[in-house]
Amino acid sequence: MKTPVDAPAEHRTERADPERVESPKRTGGTRKKARGTGRITAVLLALASAALGLLVWVVLANSGIEGFPGPVVVARRAGELIADGTLFEDAGASLKRVLIGYVLGVVLAVPVGFVMGWYPVVRRLIEPWLQFFRMVPPLAIIPLAIVLMGIDETPKIFVIFLASFLSSVVSTFQGVVAVDVTLVNAARVLGARDPQVFLGVVVPASTPFILVGMRIGLGASWATVVAAELIAAQGGLGFRMQQAQLYYDLPTIFVQLIAIGAIGLAMDRLLLVAERRLTHWQERR
Repeated sequence: MKTPVDAPAEHRTERADPERVESPKRTGGTRKKARGTGRITAVLLALASAALGLLVWVVLANSGIEGFPGPVVVARRAGELIADGTLFEDAGASLKRVLIGYVLGVVLAVPVGFVMGWYPVVRRLIEPWLQFFRMVPPLAIIPLAIVLMGIDETPKIFVIFLASFLSSVVSTFQGVVAVDVTLVNAARVLGARDPQVFLGVVVPASTPFILVGMRIGLGASWATVVAAELIAAQGGLGFRMQQAQLYYDLPTIFVQLIAIGAIGLAMDRLLLVAERRLTHWQERR
């Protein structure tokens, strides 16, 4: 009589080891625990980075550089500017210009980029001019814009619009061009028409490129608005920096620089959150 051990291999049934089989509940708990650990690690690294930056700042302030303010002096000056409302007024003026020019640039750049990427004829007609204007810094157009449009808000918003538009349109049409042809052909084999291919394949595949272009355009917009305010403005963070320069007021300049960086970083983080939500299907490291 054959025992289960002597039975042929094909007739044996292996019992599942309860320690080796992971239940969905255990797997989900492990993933949540890993996410929580990753977030804690990210927060700790961010705090360590901030502490390191402050340490370097203190070292530079105490290194003998003439007039270089330390964190305490800058914090005191920031408190004064916040108390009298100057910092909020300047930040609001600059933020308004950036938002108007940036949104207009992105809204126009996305459809133009899609058309350039989808129709090769349009791309060949527009791309040379696009690359030409990309080689001209928006800062170089500020004097011309002031002469043609005056010294009010229009030239400032225009150069911000140009900076964000050029960055976003290039990323958009590169995203359309980079779409895997196999996906497009597969959709057409399954009976999808051009509008369905465009909306179902091209747009989702191009979304990561669009969002990267939007983040680059955001940085270009802030750089441009500060330069525009340095040349001709009656308010804004760049304008306040120019006024502080005339009086060698370095603490005020530092306050404006920190404000620009903080606002720009917050806006970039919002775009990063949107990118993760819209491109959750992508594999990430």
